Amino acid sequence: MLDITSLGDDSGVLICGHGSRAKIAEQEFSLLAKGLKERHPSLKIDYGFLEYSAPNIHTALDRLLAQGVTKIHAVPGMLFAATHAKNDIPSVLTTYQEKHPQLEISYGRELGLENEMIKAFEQRILESIGLNEAPAAGELYDTMLIVVGRGTSVVEANAEAAKLTRIVCENLGFGWSETVYSGVTFPSVGRGLEMALKLGFKKIVVAPYFLFGGRLIDRIYAYVDKVAEENPQVAFFKADYLRAQDHVINTFELRINETIDVESSQLNLMSDFKARLARGEVDVHHHHAEFKPETTETKHTHSHEHEHDHSHDHSHNHDHRHSHGHSHAPYKHIAHPHGPRTMINDNVCCCFMAQFPEEVIKQEQQDLNQDRMPTCKQS
Repeated sequence: MLDITSLGDDSGVLICGHGSRAKIAEQEFSLLAKGLKERHPSLKIDYGFLEYSAPNIHTALDRLLAQGVTKIHAVPGMLFAATHAKNDIPSVLTTYQEKHPQLEISYGRELGLENEMIKAFEQRILESIGLNEAPAAGELYDTMLIVVGRGTSVVEANAEAAKLTRIVCENLGFGWSETVYSGVTFPSVGRGLEMALKLGFKKIVVAPYFLFGGRLIDRIYAYVDKVAEENPQVAFFKADYLRAQDHVINTFELRINETIDVESSQLNLMSDFKARLARGEVDVHHHHAEFKPETTETKHTHSHEHEHDHSHDHSHNHDHRHSHGHSHAPYKHIAHPHGPRTMINDNVCCCFMAQFPEEVIKQEQQDLNQDRMPTCKQS
């Protein structure tokens, strides 16, 4: 079986991330490449982002090309296969390969619900309640688990987060579990915590299924702190996010190996993208990751479009979808009473702000002014 140890001097590995306005996420993402490099010192490996962070994917590809690499094994540094992993990254890789026909670029799968990822998540949950291993059946029946997923407009990705919740709940033996989401879909973190309190559990573990830190993690923890302060009779435990722990790096290595030993791998995201491209279901579009203004003065020039506060009163009926290099599919439950509308004042992505009916925005602003629920805005 061919694997990462079989790669020659003409081969390299690229880990593709989304990027974040939070510097900590950029730094922590780089530890994935560092961890793999430590395992395989001769490996030519780099990483790049779609937006917000440096280097972008185009720049990372240039750097591998400059090292004499002609075969690139790329994998998405993403937990589930949503829009960025399925469309944006393969689009960037495709346009780059068209400009460099001497290159051979393969693109693997998202991390998904591999056993190693489940172990990584369970480790974080157990750490939050002071345990090193799963307790005996019955010991956690008095405790509720709330898993926080990223949330997307892709139903299947949201379902994977819910599936993860059920697996971990049974593996560790919690008394009850729920899945909430930090954006786009429902229920939102705030609504989910409100609902959870009604079940009567006196101990609640809130576990974000995220690879790295950043504003979303800060906001999740801020929600928990706010609810905990208002409900001192309930003990809340905040689990750490995954980070580049060994279980996670093991999974990346597995995904890289799948791009190398094509015969034994499942359908990868590039094959899926090209099949949909041939059917006319998607197109190849330009993205920030195809350009490379990486100086200190320019590398974050596009991030300001998300920095403004959405609580102002101007109309959001205009289309923001191309203001920052990517778009999200229309989400039919955008106005769900327990979904993303509850976060309108928490820097929701412009792509989704454009989808809210104006009456929904006005209603949420009115309800916010009446202190219907806490808003934990991060600066």
